[in-house]
Formats: sequence, structure tokens, C-alpha cells
Amino acid sequence: MPNTEDIGRQASIEGFANEHIVAGLLMKKYQNVSLVDLPLSPYDIIIVRKLESGSEDIIRAQVKTARTSVSFTGGTRGGVDREYKSGIKTYTQSPETSDVIIGLKPLDNRAFDMYFIPTILIELWGTKSKGLGTIEPLKNNYYILENCKNKDLILNKCKEYGII
Repeated sequence: MPNTEDIGRQASIEGFANEHIVAGLLMKKYQNVSLVDLPLSPYDIIIVRKLESGSEDIIRAQVKTARTSVSFTGGTRGGVDREYKSGIKTYTQSPETSDVIIGLKPLDNRAFDMYFIPTILIELWGTKSKGLGTIEPLKNNYYILENCKNKDLILNKCKEYGII
């Protein structure tokens, strides 16, 4: 049976691997995608989309492993390194910290589902997580990802989906 240290190490490795998986999947679709190499950043990935007008839209994304739900919190460590000695505290993602949470759910056949949760919704819900069944309409919904900063559109679509 694995000990706490091994479990924590594996969880950390899985988190880093999932960031790379999401970056790779998004890169195939959007090309200009990068992992953020800033350890204290509240987001993991930058997506730069070229708009029809010729300008660029930059989306800040935080990746979370999703099994039955997606967590919206950050600032904590898992495993053996759980206790922070610095002044950094747990926070809930918001439009100030990132634009979208991407919950990556591994599937049995080495495929993945991605749940795109705009932080606009997190702010509205006021919760620290949501179950995957509740946010099913956001699964692999690239329209939501691409419009994650458009508050009116997101609110209208999510009312239509019945998730707000």
C-alpha cells in the first residue's frame, strides 16, 4: 500500500502531466498555446487566439484534474508538502486571477474530456467546486472557451443550458 508521501508525489505528477496534456490538446486546435513557467501564477496556460479583426485575444486558463467534480480553489499544495509556511493562502478562482478553469477528466481509453468553466460563473455560483454532472453542457464546449470573457454571452448560454 502506498504511503502518504508516494500518494502526494503521484498527485503532483498527475497535475503537471495534465497541464501538458491540456496544452497539447489546445495547441492542436489553437496553435499558439503555452504553459506558464511562473510558479506563483494563478493560471497554468495562456491561449492566444487570432481574431477575425486581426487582433489577439489572450485567455488565461487554470487546469484542474476532474474525476467527479472540478475544484475552483488554488494556493494549496497536496501530498506531503501540504503545510504552507509562507503568507500564501487558499483562494477561489475569479476573473481577476484567470479567465477559465479547464477540468481534465481522464477516460478509460486514453482519451480525455475537458470541461471549460469560465470564472465569471464561479464568481456567480460562489462555490469552491461543481460536480461534472451539473456542468455537463460545458464538456468539450469550445464555444464557451472562446467566449469565456464575454459575460453577457456566458450568462445567457448557461441559463439556456440550465446551469445557472
